[in-house]
Amino acid sequence: MPAFAALRRHRRLPKPSTLVEWAARVGYGARGFVYLSAGLLTLLAATDRIGDAVGTGGAAGWLAEQPFGRLWLVLLGVGLWAFVGWRALQAVFDADHEGADLKGWATRAGQALSGVFYGVLAAGVFEYLDEVGEAASAAADQAESVAENQEKAAMLLGLPFGGALLATAGLAILAVGIGNIVRAFRDDFDGALACPESFCRPATILARTGYAARGFAYLPLGVFVILAGLHARAGEVTSTAGALDALEAQPGGSWILGLTAAGLMAFGAFAFVEARWRRIRAPRELD
Repeated sequence: MPAFAALRRHRRLPKPSTLVEWAARVGYGARGFVYLSAGLLTLLAATDRIGDAVGTGGAAGWLAEQPFGRLWLVLLGVGLWAFVGWRALQAVFDADHEGADLKGWATRAGQALSGVFYGVLAAGVFEYLDEVGEAASAAADQAESVAENQEKAAMLLGLPFGGALLATAGLAILAVGIGNIVRAFRDDFDGALACPESFCRPATILARTGYAARGFAYLPLGVFVILAGLHARAGEVTSTAGALDALEAQPGGSWILGLTAAGLMAFGAFAFVEARWRRIRAPRELD
């Protein structure tokens, strides 16, 4: 009898593929929150409502300052780790059935790099848990982020051919940005959505706008890192938020920054669409 009862309890549990789908949808929602918040805060910076633009990490810092900040950070961090797990399934087990040809492997490599990025972001979210309630400004958070990036750049410059390695890292950042812009014009976004056509078309516009803006946001940072490598000066490295601030200082920069912010918000909104409508296919091994 106890074994039979245990079997019944086991049979009531969702299938592994169902759990994967739930985790993926939670992950897309967490990604949407990060980019929607980052875009909104960047828009406020462009209109001089707040001091500086923020990147994706700055959105977590802003969340830490809100009421119940610790609870929101835990929920966001768990959601981002769920998305990291989904990226791992996509990259390692080919959950999206991209195939084993060159294009498929390139897509899966991009998904793996995306998983690393969101893993770093998720770890940073949990680091903010120790700072909830402390009087730390957005400017201080950005300065700390820049200092960390410059420290990593200095370590890289200390290696043989460090300048070339740092410049190569900058080229990789540029490649990520250009890749997002290319995706904005070439990808079939509505093909991955299980939604009515009348809804998918506006969602596709959100996706194209969002990916283009996300790619554009990487470009200034890539240029700064390349210049730092060519000049062998770690002090020229900045963060994504710092690069956007430098962009704002140029003629017409506020308008460009505002458009970029709107695009990041579009990217976040599309992530919420994916959380609801994306076709989630668990790896065959789970079945």
